[in-house]
Amino acid sequence: MVNTVRQLDRVVIRFAGDSGDGMQLTGDRFTAETAKIGNDLSTLPNFPAEIRAPAGTLPGVSSFQIHFADSDILTPGDEPEVLVAMNPAALKANLGDLTAGGIIVVNSDEFTKRNLQKVGYEGNPLEDDSLSSYQVHSVALTSLTIAALAEFDVSKKDAARAKNMFALGLVSWMYSRSTDATEEFLGKKFASKPDIAAANVAALHAGWNYGETAESFAVRYEVPPATHEPGTYRNITGNQALAWGLAAAGVASELPVLLGAYPITPASDVLHELSRFKNLGVTTVQAEDEIAAAGAALGAAYGGALGITTSSGPGIALKSETMSLAVSLELPMIIVDVQRAGPSTGMPTKTEQADLLMAFYGRHGEAPMAIIAPKSPSDCYSMALEAARIAVHYRTPVMLLSDGYLANGSEPWKLPNSDDLPDLRVEYASGFNAVNDKGEPIFLPYLRDEETLARPWAIPGTPDLQHRIGGIEKADKTGDISYDPENHNYMVHTRAAKIAGVTVPDLVVDDPNDDAEVLALGWGSTWGPIGAACRSLRDRGLSIAQAHIQYLNPFPANLGEVLSRYRKVIVPEMNLGQLSLLLKAQFDADIEGYNQVRGLPFTSQELESVLEEVVKNG
Repeated sequence: MVNTVRQLDRVVIRFAGDSGDGMQLTGDRFTAETAKIGNDLSTLPNFPAEIRAPAGTLPGVSSFQIHFADSDILTPGDEPEVLVAMNPAALKANLGDLTAGGIIVVNSDEFTKRNLQKVGYEGNPLEDDSLSSYQVHSVALTSLTIAALAEFDVSKKDAARAKNMFALGLVSWMYSRSTDATEEFLGKKFASKPDIAAANVAALHAGWNYGETAESFAVRYEVPPATHEPGTYRNITGNQALAWGLAAAGVASELPVLLGAYPITPASDVLHELSRFKNLGVTTVQAEDEIAAAGAALGAAYGGALGITTSSGPGIALKSETMSLAVSLELPMIIVDVQRAGPSTGMPTKTEQADLLMAFYGRHGEAPMAIIAPKSPSDCYSMALEAARIAVHYRTPVMLLSDGYLANGSEPWKLPNSDDLPDLRVEYASGFNAVNDKGEPIFLPYLRDEETLARPWAIPGTPDLQHRIGGIEKADKTGDISYDPENHNYMVHTRAAKIAGVTVPDLVVDDPNDDAEVLALGWGSTWGPIGAACRSLRDRGLSIAQAHIQYLNPFPANLGEVLSRYRKVIVPEMNLGQLSLLLKAQFDADIEGYNQVRGLPFTSQELESVLEEVVKNG
């Protein structure tokens, strides 16, 4: 049959199904094919934390949303225009988000009386008029897949499990995606089970062919490639970008890298990804617990390596004593906190940015620490290098605050040139640096660089540089144990001054007409939704400025001057106002927070409405 091809500038698709339906894999493969075409894209995986909620129930629904376009985009989209629902639970859990008149592709095989009752449907929505405002494609995905694989040497159960590939093939046909990379992926994934690989490829083709031949699919769509700077691109998640940035930091600093980590959602993928870089001098240690992981990283720093530990909120809490020790020892160390919804175990697979105050104050004693935060998945690479710069240059632990939205979300990323890596090389202490009262050469382990206040980095085994370490307060310069009150006062103030003196870039403000009276100020993963909301307001003729703080401790030197320029500063955060609290404590500005903790990122429409109200009415 002849199909109509319609050009679109952007599309948001959500794949949703039971946790065992392979929706994350389906979305990931569709994303890979979309990236090959050259669309700009942003993704939002959303899945439950439980290993396996009861099949077919609302708590067990897993989804993957992708927004792709022919131009620059900032978010995974607010409302999907296409919903692929593999069962009644997926339909019910996601229907409320679908845009009016949107397309629904639904697996009709799963709409049995029992499955409908599980989620509280009194009737079958595929047979009444409740979906009449949508474009519904009721497809027997399971039975069609089984029929397509009848000649393959696979069980009926394995054939049915391939229904996600049938759905992927169908949606790939609808949106003119290739299946080549997915076929190659399936061949590698099931290399030891060639029959399974062949069956999945066949299901993929069957879905594609169904779209080509079914009369209900008379229209297919094309989204032209976006315009990108010349270069080689890949799709990358925040956790992958973090791992790549940390590996690059090892290359740039010429230091061996050691990551001590204990598995925890959503940080575990950094450990998995970084373990692939042994060829770059990276060692990864899966420790027995969070405390051991942090201890391994600090021990590595003591030994002259770039020590890193990764975790999420509950794990960061357990690492607090080691972080305090790192502050006292004044050794370079990177602590990555991929924030999730808390407190305690909270909602481990959902996002939040409520660890900011813990990053500032979650240690005993006066233990200031540099804190930075990436703003997008690909920005995690750059900020990992920044964390290393601060850590090795100032000999201090650095906290990098990512979150689940960045960690699992993905976007195109232009591969950097290794020649453009910053020079992060440092010199270990190699000899005496002072003389004693007798004029004899000695080594003072806490003799500081006048500019950075960093102390020498003397690694164990260096001749003549024996010195004492430990958690008990150090005497200025000598590092000897000291209970002297004035020395303690001096050391506390000096450690604080070192962090306050960390050089960070000025805050950049996006105020196109330089006439805005309201500033939208964010940090971390809110950059995309805030940016999309500001773009939309400007398109409608309203003036609003946007700035995003990536250096949280110390703040950029010009932050106070920036805040003073605006009549109102509104700070959207996925917490109850933690950055707002810090800003109000330090600056005299009219600061108003907009706060939600739903385990989901802000939508741009929601922020647009909030910001519009402030711009118009103050």
